[in-house]
Amino acid sequence: MTSTEATTVRTWRNWAGNVTARPVRQVAPASVEELAAAVRRAAEDGLRVKPVGTGHSFTAAAATDGVLVRPDLLTGIREIDRTAMTVTVEAGTPLKRLNAALAREGLSLTNMGDIMEQTVAGATSTGTHGTGRDSSSIAAQIRALELVTADGSVLRCSEQENPEVFAVARIGLGALGVITAITFAVEPVFLLTAREEPMTFDAVTSRFDELVTENEHFEFYWFPHTGNCTTKRNNRSAGPTAPPGRISGWIEDELLSNGIFQVACSVGRAFPAAIPSIARISSRALSARTYTDIPYKVFTSPRRVRFVEMEYALPREAAVVALRELKAMVDASPLRISFPVEVRTAPADDIALSTASGRESAYIAVHLYRGTPHQAYFTAVERIMTAHGGRPHWGKVHTRDAAYLAQAYPRFGEFTAVRDRLDPDRLFGNDYLRRVLGD
Repeated sequence: MTSTEATTVRTWRNWAGNVTARPVRQVAPASVEELAAAVRRAAEDGLRVKPVGTGHSFTAAAATDGVLVRPDLLTGIREIDRTAMTVTVEAGTPLKRLNAALAREGLSLTNMGDIMEQTVAGATSTGTHGTGRDSSSIAAQIRALELVTADGSVLRCSEQENPEVFAVARIGLGALGVITAITFAVEPVFLLTAREEPMTFDAVTSRFDELVTENEHFEFYWFPHTGNCTTKRNNRSAGPTAPPGRISGWIEDELLSNGIFQVACSVGRAFPAAIPSIARISSRALSARTYTDIPYKVFTSPRRVRFVEMEYALPREAAVVALRELKAMVDASPLRISFPVEVRTAPADDIALSTASGRESAYIAVHLYRGTPHQAYFTAVERIMTAHGGRPHWGKVHTRDAAYLAQAYPRFGEFTAVRDRLDPDRLFGNDYLRRVLGD
């Protein structure tokens, strides 16, 4: 046993606390060689293997009763190639460390999600995305991948090397192997101007296509039980840098979006009847503001209030109809929803199991405060989303199975064929993968 292995059985929990697992052992390899040895040993012992990041998925994608691989020691930048404009980074590196390191080098990713706590491998494997008219998910920015496969060998893939693996592995759900390094495309750091302002639900939905077309990055949040939304437009800017003021930024991002929101959610959980009144106050509390900064300081924000989430990707042309159906369903139901509904977009991409694979997409995400019963709300939302051909986010709560997903993804069989070749004995399998990919 290496010094990085632990046989003490400890319960693993995800960030939201809705998924737990009790692995036989946990390993924290300090090198690719140590990881490969741990994979081979698990296979000899008849144990399945799952890598785990920071647990920001709401599904059991990383849960295992076998060997849990923690990537805490597989971190840092391996190489920055300024000719190819790429960065190669170890799989366990948190996005926040990558973003800060790139900024110091005068570089940036083109687009990203709205939180940056996840590891690069965890974020890309589940299809984490932000919003963008022209720029896609984090996985779509991958130029090469390195992974340890079921036989303990190291496989590298890109458009030139093992291209059939690369076509599916950028969003691999942990089903093809354990990712050890990722090469991302980067560009010289740039400035974004964010414009946040309130708008009514009717105004946003009637102007949705126009707002998406006019802005590089557009998103909005609708507050259930109200006709109010808050919108955010991020566009490239010549500068100068003008970050939010220290006090006003703290009031918006910490006090209102985290501190007071936490209290409001707690009150709403204890007294659901108060939620519509709280929503009306909350939806008017955030004022219009404009600020300019480097990308990760504009795209991302702190999320300290814990929640569970469901998100579906729809064909973009179906988004407004589905949103209006969602609002009508909430208005007509006894449900009391304390969290805003988030709406974002993405262009079509060419990754087999990307939620935007082959189609321009709009994302509709619903959340509930952690500990609030979510089944009735999520079931009603899922019924609306699946009626529009929705594809569930791989890392967020959903009930879809392989039969549904094989219909939703034209290239589903391409993914499962590569999986059959790389992991015929399902060393990297678990119950979640059996449900969404089949046996």
